[in-house]
Amino acid sequence: MKLTLSGIKDRAAWEAAGIRLPSYDVEAVAAKTKEAPVWVHFGAGNIFRIFIGGLADRLIAEGATDKGITCVETFDFDVVDKIYVPYDNLVLAVTLKADGSTDKAVLGSLTEAIKAQSAAPEQWNRLKEIFVNPGLQMISFTITEKGYALTNAEGSYFPFIQADIDNGPEKPGAAMAVVTALLYERFQAGKYPLAVCSMDNCSHNGEKLQASITTMAKEWQKKGFVGEDFVAYLEDEKQVSFPWSMIDKITPRPADSVCRELEKIGVEDIAPVITSKKTFIAPFVNAEGPQYLVIEDKFPNGRPELEKAGVYMTDRDTVNRVERMKVTTCLNPLHTALAVYGCVLGYDLIADEMKDPELNRLVHEIGPVEGMPVVTDPGILSPKDFVDEVINVRIPNPFMPDTPQRIATDTSQKVGIRYGETIKAYVAKDGDAKKLTAIPLAIAGWCRYLLGVQDDGAAFELSPDPMAAELTEALAGIEVGKPETYTGQLKGILSNANIFGTDLYEAGIGEKVEDMFKELIAGPGAVRATLKKYVG
Repeated sequence: MKLTLSGIKDRAAWEAAGIRLPSYDVEAVAAKTKEAPVWVHFGAGNIFRIFIGGLADRLIAEGATDKGITCVETFDFDVVDKIYVPYDNLVLAVTLKADGSTDKAVLGSLTEAIKAQSAAPEQWNRLKEIFVNPGLQMISFTITEKGYALTNAEGSYFPFIQADIDNGPEKPGAAMAVVTALLYERFQAGKYPLAVCSMDNCSHNGEKLQASITTMAKEWQKKGFVGEDFVAYLEDEKQVSFPWSMIDKITPRPADSVCRELEKIGVEDIAPVITSKKTFIAPFVNAEGPQYLVIEDKFPNGRPELEKAGVYMTDRDTVNRVERMKVTTCLNPLHTALAVYGCVLGYDLIADEMKDPELNRLVHEIGPVEGMPVVTDPGILSPKDFVDEVINVRIPNPFMPDTPQRIATDTSQKVGIRYGETIKAYVAKDGDAKKLTAIPLAIAGWCRYLLGVQDDGAAFELSPDPMAAELTEALAGIEVGKPETYTGQLKGILSNANIFGTDLYEAGIGEKVEDMFKELIAGPGAVRATLKKYVG
Protein backbone atom coordinates (compact mmCIF):
# COMPACT_ATOMS: atom_id res chain seq x y z
CA MET A 1 0.00 0.00 0.00
CA LYS A 2 1.77 3.10 -1.26
CA LEU A 3 0.45 6.62 -0.83
CA THR A 4 0.47 7.46 -4.54
CA LEU A 5 -2.16 7.82 -7.24
CA SER A 6 -1.34 4.36 -8.57
CA GLY A 7 -1.07 2.96 -5.04
CA ILE A 8 -4.61 3.96 -4.03
CA LYS A 9 -6.13 2.32 -7.11
CA ASP A 10 -6.23 -0.93 -5.09
CA ARG A 11 -9.11 0.42 -3.03
CA ALA A 12 -9.91 -2.90 -1.36
CA ALA A 13 -6.58 -3.09 0.49
CA TRP A 14 -6.90 0.46 1.87
CA GLU A 15 -10.50 0.01 2.89
CA ALA A 16 -9.67 -3.32 4.56
CA ALA A 17 -7.03 -1.42 6.58
CA GLY A 18 -9.68 1.07 7.73
CA ILE A 19 -8.41 3.98 5.61
CA ARG A 20 -10.98 6.03 3.69
CA LEU A 21 -10.04 6.98 0.14
CA PRO A 22 -11.30 9.96 -1.87
CA SER A 23 -14.76 9.34 -3.32
CA TYR A 24 -13.93 11.55 -6.30
CA ASP A 25 -11.54 11.30 -9.25
CA VAL A 26 -8.38 12.89 -7.81
CA GLU A 27 -6.66 13.23 -11.19
CA ALA A 28 -9.69 14.91 -12.78
CA VAL A 29 -9.92 17.40 -9.91
CA ALA A 30 -6.19 18.14 -10.21
CA ALA A 31 -6.48 18.74 -13.96
CA LYS A 32 -9.42 21.13 -13.54
CA THR A 33 -7.66 23.01 -10.76
CA LYS A 34 -4.43 23.42 -12.74
CA GLU A 35 -6.37 24.72 -15.71
CA ALA A 36 -8.18 27.44 -13.71
CA PRO A 37 -7.17 27.66 -10.01
CA VAL A 38 -9.54 29.38 -7.60
CA TRP A 39 -7.64 28.91 -4.31
CA VAL A 40 -3.90 29.19 -3.66
CA HIS A 41 -2.44 28.51 -0.22
CA PHE A 42 0.99 29.64 1.04
CA GLY A 43 2.61 27.50 3.73
CA ALA A 44 2.35 23.82 2.86
CA GLY A 45 2.83 22.40 6.38
CA ASN A 46 0.83 20.15 8.68
CA ILE A 47 -2.13 22.22 9.87
CA PHE A 48 -2.77 23.25 6.27
CA ARG A 49 -2.60 19.71 4.97
CA ILE A 50 -5.01 18.14 7.47
CA PHE A 51 -7.33 21.05 8.30
CA ILE A 52 -7.55 23.33 5.25
CA GLY A 53 -6.89 20.42 2.90
CA GLY A 54 -9.59 18.50 4.78
CA LEU A 55 -12.09 21.31 4.24
CA ALA A 56 -11.44 21.30 0.49
CA ASP A 57 -11.62 17.50 0.42
CA ARG A 58 -15.06 17.62 2.03
CA LEU A 59 -16.33 20.28 -0.39
CA ILE A 60 -15.18 18.22 -3.38
CA ALA A 61 -16.66 15.01 -1.96
CA GLU A 62 -20.01 16.72 -1.35
CA GLY A 63 -20.11 18.24 -4.84
CA ALA A 64 -19.84 21.84 -3.59
CA THR A 65 -16.77 22.38 -5.78
CA ASP A 66 -14.85 20.50 -8.45
CA LYS A 67 -11.50 22.12 -7.66
CA GLY A 68 -8.85 21.69 -5.00
CA ILE A 69 -6.10 23.91 -3.61
CA THR A 70 -2.84 24.96 -5.23
CA CYS A 71 -0.13 24.64 -2.56
CA VAL A 72 2.83 27.04 -2.42
CA GLU A 73 5.82 26.66 -0.08
CA THR A 74 7.67 29.88 0.71
CA PHE A 75 10.30 28.73 3.20
CA ASP A 76 11.27 25.04 3.22
CA PHE A 77 11.41 23.82 -0.37
CA ASP A 78 12.39 20.31 0.77
CA VAL A 79 8.75 19.89 1.85
CA VAL A 80 7.69 19.97 -1.80
CA ASP A 81 10.46 17.59 -2.89
CA LYS A 82 10.12 15.11 -0.03
CA ILE A 83 6.47 15.17 1.02
CA TYR A 84 4.42 16.37 -1.93
CA VAL A 85 6.08 15.16 -5.13
CA PRO A 86 6.86 11.52 -4.12
CA TYR A 87 3.29 11.04 -2.88
CA ASP A 88 1.48 12.73 -5.80
CA ASN A 89 0.33 15.49 -3.40
CA LEU A 90 -1.79 13.03 -1.40
CA VAL A 91 -2.06 13.35 2.38
CA LEU A 92 -2.84 10.60 4.89
CA ALA A 93 -4.86 12.39 7.60
CA VAL A 94 -4.95 10.69 11.02
CA THR A 95 -7.36 12.00 13.65
CA LEU A 96 -6.36 11.04 17.19
CA LYS A 97 -9.34 10.30 19.42
CA ALA A 98 -9.38 10.37 23.22
CA ASP A 99 -10.37 6.68 23.40
CA GLY A 100 -7.16 5.69 21.59
CA SER A 101 -8.80 4.97 18.25
CA THR A 102 -7.85 6.79 15.07
CA ASP A 103 -9.78 7.94 12.03
CA LYS A 104 -7.70 7.59 8.87
CA ALA A 105 -8.38 9.11 5.45
CA VAL A 106 -6.45 9.91 2.28
CA LEU A 107 -7.08 13.47 1.06
CA GLY A 108 -6.84 14.25 -2.64
CA SER A 109 -7.64 17.96 -2.55
CA LEU A 110 -4.07 19.31 -2.74
CA THR A 111 -3.70 19.44 -6.48
CA GLU A 112 -0.35 21.07 -7.20
CA ALA A 113 2.74 21.94 -5.15
CA ILE A 114 4.93 24.89 -6.17
CA LYS A 115 8.08 26.38 -4.67
CA ALA A 116 7.90 30.17 -4.32
CA GLN A 117 11.35 30.62 -5.86
CA SER A 118 11.80 33.60 -8.14
CA ALA A 119 15.24 32.19 -8.98
CA ALA A 120 13.61 29.05 -10.44
CA PRO A 121 11.99 30.23 -13.71
CA GLU A 122 9.67 27.25 -14.18
CA GLN A 123 8.19 27.56 -10.68
CA TRP A 124 8.06 31.36 -10.75
CA ASN A 125 6.42 31.52 -14.17
CA ARG A 126 3.80 29.00 -13.06
CA LEU A 127 2.92 31.21 -10.09
CA LYS A 128 2.65 34.26 -12.34
CA GLU A 129 0.39 32.31 -14.69
CA ILE A 130 -1.91 31.45 -11.78
CA PHE A 131 -2.05 35.00 -10.44
CA VAL A 132 -3.02 36.61 -13.75
CA ASN A 133 -6.02 34.26 -14.01
CA PRO A 134 -9.14 36.44 -13.48
CA GLY A 135 -10.98 33.49 -11.87
CA LEU A 136 -8.59 33.20 -8.91
CA GLN A 137 -10.74 33.95 -5.86
CA MET A 138 -8.57 33.65 -2.78
CA ILE A 139 -5.08 33.12 -1.48
CA SER A 140 -4.62 31.93 2.09
CA PHE A 141 -1.70 31.54 4.49
CA THR A 142 -0.34 29.37 7.29
CA ILE A 143 3.25 30.64 7.37
CA THR A 144 3.25 31.51 11.13
CA GLU A 145 3.29 35.04 12.49
CA LYS A 146 7.04 35.23 11.85
CA GLY A 147 6.34 35.01 8.13
CA TYR A 148 4.75 38.49 8.21
CA ALA A 149 7.57 40.15 10.17
CA LEU A 150 9.56 42.78 8.28
CA THR A 151 11.46 44.47 11.13
CA ASN A 152 13.57 43.58 14.15
CA ALA A 153 12.96 44.72 17.73
CA GLU A 154 14.60 48.07 16.97
CA GLY A 155 12.25 48.68 14.05
CA SER A 156 14.87 48.20 11.32
CA TYR A 157 14.18 45.98 8.34
CA PHE A 158 15.71 42.52 8.55
CA PRO A 159 18.60 42.23 6.07
CA PHE A 160 16.67 39.74 3.89
CA ILE A 161 13.69 42.13 3.80
CA GLN A 162 15.94 45.05 2.88
CA ALA A 163 17.33 42.90 0.06
CA ASP A 164 13.77 42.25 -1.16
CA ILE A 165 13.05 45.99 -1.07
CA ASP A 166 16.23 46.77 -3.00
CA ASN A 167 15.70 43.99 -5.58
CA GLY A 168 12.11 44.88 -6.40
CA PRO A 169 9.31 42.62 -7.66
CA GLU A 170 11.44 40.74 -10.19
CA LYS A 171 13.60 38.96 -7.59
CA PRO A 172 11.62 38.48 -4.38
CA GLY A 173 12.94 36.08 -1.75
CA ALA A 174 10.86 36.09 1.43
CA ALA A 175 7.12 35.37 1.59
CA MET A 176 5.85 38.94 1.83
CA ALA A 177 7.88 40.10 -1.17
CA VAL A 178 6.84 37.01 -3.15
CA VAL A 179 3.15 37.65 -2.53
CA THR A 180 3.43 41.39 -3.22
CA ALA A 181 5.22 40.67 -6.50
CA LEU A 182 2.51 38.20 -7.54
CA LEU A 183 -0.21 40.70 -6.64
CA TYR A 184 1.62 43.20 -8.86
CA GLU A 185 1.38 40.70 -11.72
CA ARG A 186 -2.37 40.44 -11.09
CA PHE A 187 -2.69 44.22 -10.97
CA GLN A 188 -0.86 44.63 -14.26
CA ALA A 189 -2.93 41.91 -15.93
CA GLY A 190 -6.20 43.71 -15.25
CA LYS A 191 -6.55 44.90 -11.64
CA TYR A 192 -8.49 41.71 -10.92
CA PRO A 193 -10.06 41.40 -7.44
CA LEU A 194 -8.80 38.89 -4.85
CA ALA A 195 -9.15 37.94 -1.18
CA VAL A 196 -5.82 37.65 0.66
CA CYS A 197 -6.70 35.62 3.75
CA SER A 198 -4.38 34.84 6.65
CA MET A 199 -5.27 31.65 8.51
CA ASP A 200 -2.36 31.93 10.91
CA ASN A 201 -2.86 31.58 14.63
CA CYS A 202 -2.21 35.18 15.63
CA SER A 203 -4.26 38.15 16.71
CA HIS A 204 -5.61 40.43 13.93
CA ASN A 205 -3.90 38.23 11.37
CA GLY A 206 -5.50 39.93 8.37
CA GLU A 207 -4.35 43.32 9.58
CA LYS A 208 -0.77 42.07 10.03
CA LEU A 209 -0.73 40.55 6.54
CA GLN A 210 -2.18 43.70 4.98
CA ALA A 211 0.36 45.93 6.73
CA SER A 212 3.30 43.81 5.55
CA ILE A 213 2.17 43.65 1.91
CA THR A 214 1.31 47.35 1.65
CA THR A 215 4.60 48.26 3.35
CA MET A 216 6.53 46.24 0.77
CA ALA A 217 4.57 47.89 -2.07
CA LYS A 218 5.19 51.38 -0.68
CA GLU A 219 8.92 50.70 -0.36
CA TRP A 220 8.97 49.52 -3.97
CA GLN A 221 7.06 52.64 -4.96
CA LYS A 222 9.73 54.83 -3.31
CA LYS A 223 12.35 53.08 -5.44
CA GLY A 224 10.34 53.44 -8.62
CA PHE A 225 9.57 49.73 -9.10
CA VAL A 226 5.79 50.22 -8.90
CA GLY A 227 3.42 53.16 -9.22
CA GLU A 228 1.02 54.77 -6.76
CA ASP A 229 -1.86 53.08 -8.56
CA PHE A 230 -0.61 49.65 -7.41
CA VAL A 231 -0.56 50.80 -3.78
CA ALA A 232 -4.09 52.21 -4.25
CA TYR A 233 -5.23 48.82 -5.64
CA LEU A 234 -3.91 47.05 -2.53
CA GLU A 235 -5.57 49.58 -0.22
CA ASP A 236 -9.00 49.29 -1.87
CA GLU A 237 -10.76 46.44 -0.06
CA LYS A 238 -13.32 46.22 -2.88
CA GLN A 239 -10.38 45.11 -5.03
CA VAL A 240 -8.03 43.34 -2.60
CA SER A 241 -9.47 42.30 0.75
CA PHE A 242 -7.59 41.01 3.78
CA PRO A 243 -10.17 39.03 5.79
CA TRP A 244 -9.42 38.32 9.44
CA SER A 245 -9.75 34.78 10.72
CA MET A 246 -9.42 32.59 13.80
CA ILE A 247 -8.06 29.07 13.41
CA ASP A 248 -7.89 26.38 16.08
CA LYS A 249 -6.76 22.78 15.75
CA ILE A 250 -3.93 21.23 17.74
CA THR A 251 -1.61 19.60 15.19
CA PRO A 252 1.53 18.16 16.80
CA ARG A 253 4.55 16.86 14.92
CA PRO A 254 4.16 13.39 13.36
CA ALA A 255 4.09 10.78 16.13
CA ASP A 256 6.22 7.63 16.07
CA SER A 257 3.25 5.67 17.45
CA VAL A 258 1.09 6.74 14.49
CA CYS A 259 3.86 5.85 12.05
CA ARG A 260 4.18 2.37 13.60
CA GLU A 261 0.41 1.84 13.41
CA LEU A 262 0.34 2.79 9.72
CA GLU A 263 3.30 0.54 8.92
CA LYS A 264 1.67 -2.33 10.82
CA ILE A 265 -1.47 -2.16 8.66
CA GLY A 266 0.62 -2.16 5.50
CA VAL A 267 1.23 1.46 4.45
CA GLU A 268 4.73 1.75 2.94
CA ASP A 269 7.25 4.64 2.83
CA ILE A 270 5.37 6.61 5.48
CA ALA A 271 8.21 7.50 7.88
CA PRO A 272 8.83 11.14 8.84
CA VAL A 273 11.76 13.09 7.40
CA ILE A 274 13.77 16.01 8.74
CA THR A 275 14.41 18.60 6.04
CA SER A 276 17.52 20.73 5.61
CA LYS A 277 15.62 23.53 7.38
CA LYS A 278 14.88 21.23 10.33
CA THR A 279 11.19 20.72 9.53
CA PHE A 280 10.00 17.42 11.00
CA ILE A 281 7.29 16.26 8.59
CA ALA A 282 5.78 13.05 7.25
CA PRO A 283 3.49 11.86 4.45
CA PHE A 284 0.86 11.54 7.20
CA VAL A 285 -0.43 14.27 9.51
CA ASN A 286 -1.79 13.51 12.99
CA ALA A 287 -4.08 15.93 14.81
CA GLU A 288 -6.96 16.19 17.26
CA GLY A 289 -10.55 15.98 16.04
CA PRO A 290 -11.97 19.33 17.27
CA GLN A 291 -11.32 22.20 14.88
CA TYR A 292 -12.57 25.73 14.41
CA LEU A 293 -12.15 28.21 11.57
CA VAL A 294 -13.95 31.56 11.67
CA ILE A 295 -13.44 33.90 8.69
CA GLU A 296 -14.53 37.44 7.94
CA ASP A 297 -16.77 37.12 4.88
CA LYS A 298 -15.07 39.63 2.60
CA PHE A 299 -14.25 38.06 -0.78
CA PRO A 300 -14.45 40.53 -3.68
CA ASN A 301 -14.06 37.86 -6.37
CA GLY A 302 -16.33 35.21 -4.84
CA ARG A 303 -15.22 32.20 -2.80
CA PRO A 304 -15.70 28.47 -2.28
CA GLU A 305 -18.75 27.56 -0.14
CA LEU A 306 -16.61 27.17 2.98
CA GLU A 307 -19.59 27.17 5.33
CA LYS A 308 -20.60 23.79 3.86
CA ALA A 309 -17.39 22.35 5.36
CA GLY A 310 -18.09 23.79 8.82
CA VAL A 311 -16.31 27.15 8.53
CA TYR A 312 -18.01 30.04 10.34
CA MET A 313 -18.36 32.91 7.84
CA THR A 314 -19.08 36.14 9.70
CA ASP A 315 -18.06 39.79 10.24
CA ARG A 316 -14.76 41.20 11.49
CA ASP A 317 -15.99 42.05 14.99
CA THR A 318 -17.17 38.48 15.53
CA VAL A 319 -13.85 37.05 14.31
CA ASN A 320 -12.07 39.36 16.74
CA ARG A 321 -14.29 38.29 19.63
CA VAL A 322 -13.79 34.57 18.91
CA GLU A 323 -10.04 35.08 18.67
CA ARG A 324 -9.95 37.02 21.97
CA MET A 325 -12.03 34.34 23.66
CA LYS A 326 -9.63 31.58 22.60
CA VAL A 327 -6.32 33.38 23.02
CA THR A 328 -7.00 35.29 26.24
CA THR A 329 -9.21 32.87 28.16
CA CYS A 330 -10.25 29.50 26.83
CA LEU A 331 -7.17 27.79 25.37
CA ASN A 332 -3.85 29.60 24.96
CA PRO A 333 -3.34 30.84 28.56
CA LEU A 334 -4.02 27.31 29.82
CA HIS A 335 -1.52 25.85 27.36
CA THR A 336 1.18 28.34 28.38
CA ALA A 337 0.74 27.59 32.10
CA LEU A 338 0.98 23.85 31.41
CA ALA A 339 4.02 24.43 29.19
CA VAL A 340 6.17 26.30 31.71
CA TYR A 341 5.18 24.25 34.75
CA GLY A 342 5.40 21.05 32.72
CA CYS A 343 9.03 21.75 31.83
CA VAL A 344 9.91 22.59 35.45
CA LEU A 345 8.13 19.51 36.82
CA GLY A 346 9.70 17.14 34.27
CA TYR A 347 6.70 16.35 32.10
CA ASP A 348 7.11 15.56 28.42
CA LEU A 349 3.43 15.16 27.45
CA ILE A 350 0.79 17.86 27.90
CA ALA A 351 -1.97 15.27 28.36
CA ASP A 352 -0.16 13.75 31.37
CA GLU A 353 -0.18 17.12 33.11
CA MET A 354 -3.97 17.04 33.28
CA LYS A 355 -3.67 13.99 35.57
CA ASP A 356 -1.66 16.18 37.97
CA PRO A 357 -4.17 17.51 40.57
CA GLU A 358 -2.42 20.87 41.03
CA LEU A 359 -1.89 21.54 37.31
CA ASN A 360 -5.43 20.46 36.50
CA ARG A 361 -6.71 22.85 39.16
CA LEU A 362 -4.44 25.63 37.89
CA VAL A 363 -5.94 25.59 34.39
CA HIS A 364 -9.47 25.48 35.85
CA GLU A 365 -8.64 28.59 37.87
CA ILE A 366 -7.01 30.46 34.95
CA GLY A 367 -9.84 29.82 32.47
CA PRO A 368 -13.28 29.17 33.96
CA VAL A 369 -12.66 31.01 37.25
CA GLU A 370 -10.45 34.05 36.51
CA GLY A 371 -10.82 34.46 32.75
CA MET A 372 -14.56 33.87 32.35
CA PRO A 373 -15.82 36.98 34.22
CA VAL A 374 -14.12 39.24 31.65
CA VAL A 375 -14.29 37.00 28.56
CA THR A 376 -15.64 38.45 25.33
CA ASP A 377 -18.62 36.36 24.25
CA PRO A 378 -18.48 36.10 20.45
CA GLY A 379 -22.09 34.98 20.10
CA ILE A 380 -21.45 32.22 17.56
CA LEU A 381 -19.52 29.98 20.00
CA SER A 382 -20.15 29.57 23.73
CA PRO A 383 -17.04 30.43 25.82
CA LYS A 384 -18.20 28.02 28.55
CA ASP A 385 -18.68 25.13 26.12
CA PHE A 386 -15.39 25.94 24.39
CA VAL A 387 -13.31 25.97 27.58
CA ASP A 388 -15.10 22.85 28.87
CA GLU A 389 -14.09 21.00 25.69
CA VAL A 390 -10.51 22.27 26.01
CA ILE A 391 -10.14 21.17 29.64
CA ASN A 392 -12.12 17.93 29.54
CA VAL A 393 -11.58 16.62 26.01
CA ARG A 394 -8.80 18.34 24.08
CA ILE A 395 -5.87 18.85 26.46
CA PRO A 396 -6.30 15.52 28.36
CA ASN A 397 -6.37 13.47 25.12
CA PRO A 398 -3.61 10.93 25.94
CA PHE A 399 -3.05 10.15 22.27
CA MET A 400 -2.12 13.72 21.34
CA PRO A 401 1.71 13.68 21.29
CA ASP A 402 2.00 17.36 22.26
CA THR A 403 4.79 18.47 24.57
CA PRO A 404 5.22 21.31 27.05
CA GLN A 405 8.60 21.97 25.42
CA ARG A 406 6.94 22.72 22.06
CA ILE A 407 4.29 24.97 23.57
CA ALA A 408 6.88 26.85 25.68
CA THR A 409 8.49 28.16 22.47
CA ASP A 410 8.41 31.99 22.12
CA THR A 411 6.53 32.47 25.42
CA SER A 412 7.84 36.04 25.76
CA GLN A 413 5.91 36.87 22.58
CA LYS A 414 2.69 35.32 23.91
CA VAL A 415 2.22 36.33 27.56
CA GLY A 416 1.06 39.84 26.65
CA ILE A 417 -2.05 38.62 24.86
CA ARG A 418 -2.56 35.38 26.85
CA TYR A 419 -2.46 37.03 30.29
CA GLY A 420 -2.04 40.76 29.77
CA GLU A 421 -5.47 41.22 28.16
CA THR A 422 -7.30 39.62 31.10
CA ILE A 423 -5.22 41.65 33.55
CA LYS A 424 -6.10 44.87 31.68
CA ALA A 425 -9.79 43.88 31.66
CA TYR A 426 -9.72 43.51 35.46
CA VAL A 427 -8.02 46.89 35.84
CA ALA A 428 -10.69 48.47 33.63
CA LYS A 429 -13.47 46.79 35.65
CA ASP A 430 -12.13 47.00 39.22
CA GLY A 431 -9.29 49.54 39.11
CA ASP A 432 -6.70 46.80 39.64
CA ALA A 433 -6.20 43.05 39.17
CA LYS A 434 -5.46 42.22 42.81
CA LYS A 435 -8.18 39.57 43.05
CA LEU A 436 -6.28 37.37 40.54
CA THR A 437 -4.22 34.45 41.89
CA ALA A 438 -3.86 31.76 39.21
CA ILE A 439 -2.76 34.17 36.46
CA PRO A 440 0.01 35.71 38.64
CA LEU A 441 0.99 32.13 39.54
CA ALA A 442 1.28 31.29 35.83
CA ILE A 443 3.47 34.36 35.25
CA ALA A 444 5.63 33.52 38.28
CA GLY A 445 5.90 29.99 36.86
CA TRP A 446 7.20 31.37 33.56
CA CYS A 447 9.85 33.39 35.40
CA ARG A 448 10.81 30.26 37.38
CA TYR A 449 10.99 28.31 34.09
CA LEU A 450 13.48 30.86 32.72
CA LEU A 451 16.04 29.67 35.30
CA GLY A 452 16.29 26.35 33.38
CA VAL A 453 16.22 24.24 36.55
CA GLN A 454 13.59 21.61 37.31
CA ASP A 455 11.87 21.31 40.69
CA ASP A 456 14.21 18.42 41.56
CA GLY A 457 17.29 20.54 40.79
CA ALA A 458 18.15 19.03 37.38
CA ALA A 459 18.98 21.42 34.56
CA PHE A 460 16.87 21.54 31.39
CA GLU A 461 17.15 23.37 28.08
CA LEU A 462 14.86 26.34 27.47
CA SER A 463 12.70 26.23 24.34
CA PRO A 464 13.63 28.74 21.61
CA ASP A 465 12.55 32.32 22.36
CA PRO A 466 13.73 35.57 20.74
CA MET A 467 14.11 37.17 24.20
CA ALA A 468 15.75 34.16 25.89
CA ALA A 469 19.23 35.72 26.21
CA GLU A 470 17.88 39.05 27.43
CA LEU A 471 15.55 37.46 29.99
CA THR A 472 18.09 34.99 31.40
CA GLU A 473 20.62 37.83 31.71
CA ALA A 474 18.05 39.86 33.68
CA LEU A 475 17.69 36.94 36.12
CA ALA A 476 21.46 36.58 36.64
CA GLY A 477 22.46 35.83 40.20
CA ILE A 478 19.27 34.01 41.20
CA GLU A 479 19.92 30.50 42.52
CA VAL A 480 17.28 27.87 43.17
CA GLY A 481 17.46 26.90 46.83
CA LYS A 482 18.78 30.33 47.82
CA PRO A 483 15.80 32.70 47.89
CA GLU A 484 18.08 35.38 49.35
CA THR A 485 19.72 35.63 45.89
CA TYR A 486 16.53 37.24 44.65
CA THR A 487 17.17 40.97 44.92
CA GLY A 488 14.48 42.38 42.63
CA GLN A 489 15.74 40.99 39.31
CA LEU A 490 12.15 40.49 38.08
CA LYS A 491 11.16 44.15 38.37
CA GLY A 492 12.38 45.11 34.90
CA ILE A 493 10.51 42.18 33.35
CA LEU A 494 7.23 42.58 35.24
CA SER A 495 7.08 46.31 34.57
CA ASN A 496 7.79 45.87 30.85
CA ALA A 497 4.59 46.78 29.00
CA ASN A 498 6.19 45.49 25.76
CA ILE A 499 6.10 41.99 27.27
CA PHE A 500 2.81 42.00 29.18
CA GLY A 501 0.89 44.76 27.43
CA THR A 502 0.81 46.57 30.78
CA ASP A 503 2.98 47.30 33.82
CA LEU A 504 2.08 44.54 36.31
CA TYR A 505 2.93 46.81 39.26
CA GLU A 506 0.48 49.43 38.05
CA ALA A 507 -2.07 46.61 37.73
CA GLY A 508 -1.48 45.75 41.39
CA ILE A 509 0.01 42.27 40.92
CA GLY A 510 3.74 42.85 40.37
CA GLU A 511 4.57 42.31 44.03
CA LYS A 512 2.32 39.24 44.17
CA VAL A 513 4.24 37.66 41.27
CA GLU A 514 7.55 38.46 43.00
CA ASP A 515 6.37 36.85 46.25
CA MET A 516 5.21 33.73 44.41
CA PHE A 517 8.49 33.55 42.51
CA LYS A 518 10.48 33.66 45.77
CA GLU A 519 8.39 30.73 47.04
CA LEU A 520 9.01 28.83 43.78
CA ILE A 521 12.81 29.09 44.18
CA ALA A 522 12.94 28.16 47.89
CA GLY A 523 14.52 24.77 47.19
CA PRO A 524 13.86 21.29 45.75
CA GLY A 525 10.13 20.60 45.78
CA ALA A 526 9.28 24.30 46.19
CA VAL A 527 7.40 24.46 42.88
CA ARG A 528 5.10 21.63 43.92
CA ALA A 529 4.64 23.13 47.39
CA THR A 530 3.78 26.55 45.94
CA LEU A 531 1.23 25.10 43.53
CA LYS A 532 -0.39 23.21 46.42
CA LYS A 533 -0.50 26.38 48.51
CA TYR A 534 -2.30 28.47 45.90
CA VAL A 535 -4.45 26.00 43.92
CA GLY A 536 -4.33 22.75 45.88
